[in-house]
Amino acid sequence: MSDLSYDEILEKEVREANRKKKMWRWLFLSSVAFLVSWILFPIYLLAVNSLSSADVVNGWPKSFLPEFDMESLSFFMEYYGVLGALKNSLIAALFTMVIAIGLGTPAGYALARFDFRGKETFRMLILLTRAFPMPLLALPLAVIFINIGLDDSLFGLSLVHTALALPFSVLITSSLFLGIPVELEEAAWVLGCNRWQAFMKVVMPLALPGLTASAVFAFVISWNEVFAAAVLTVNNQTLTAFLVQSLSTSPVEVKFAGGLILILPAILFLFVVRKYLFSMWGIANR
Repeated sequence: MSDLSYDEILEKEVREANRKKKMWRWLFLSSVAFLVSWILFPIYLLAVNSLSSADVVNGWPKSFLPEFDMESLSFFMEYYGVLGALKNSLIAALFTMVIAIGLGTPAGYALARFDFRGKETFRMLILLTRAFPMPLLALPLAVIFINIGLDDSLFGLSLVHTALALPFSVLITSSLFLGIPVELEEAAWVLGCNRWQAFMKVVMPLALPGLTASAVFAFVISWNEVFAAAVLTVNNQTLTAFLVQSLSTSPVEVKFAGGLILILPAILFLFVVRKYLFSMWGIANR
């Protein structure tokens, strides 16, 4: 028989449970810190090299602190065509976001609320649209766009980017609407709302955080896409296509500056809509 009393055994078990809890908490925080560092450290190095002089960027040992030398950034921003390409990227990304949400939201709502023949097949076909790589589609798309007059246009490029973003938009919004009880809409119908009014007054406020996440996804897809932009545009290049074709032989410090300018608008956009993303995960707005 054990010499330990019941209270001592209970205290020992509590200490063991607290020890395991602290260990798992430490592992969780370490994993989060590692993932955050994995994402933010390259961005920090990009910012350091963009804000340093050419001698520091190309010298050794490397510095982990920026000099706040704006020469590389100023040279890049004054490079002919950069501002136009930046504007084109913003326009194409906004067009893509609006079209993807405008088409994906009703499609997702239909998948979530209605039962129709071939529903699961339709859902599978949506996923299969991403099975074709863009290099395979670029040449046929270029020929079609030339024939219908959409070549070298931001609207035509936005349609291509929408085709890339729309499957995810439909699936995200479908899952989102499935999580909203249909009884809320039925209660609105009983109170005199039609389906459209119930959707706008009851469903839309609840779905807004998720729709914002879908919009962010569409924006980022368009902003980062380079292959279709490089093939389908000549005079209306986006920033990614411009960087690939115009700065391939530029000094490394200018490439760092270009990379920083490329990611800043996307980061700022995410910062602006962050409260909706936090709301989707149940985090208080800050």
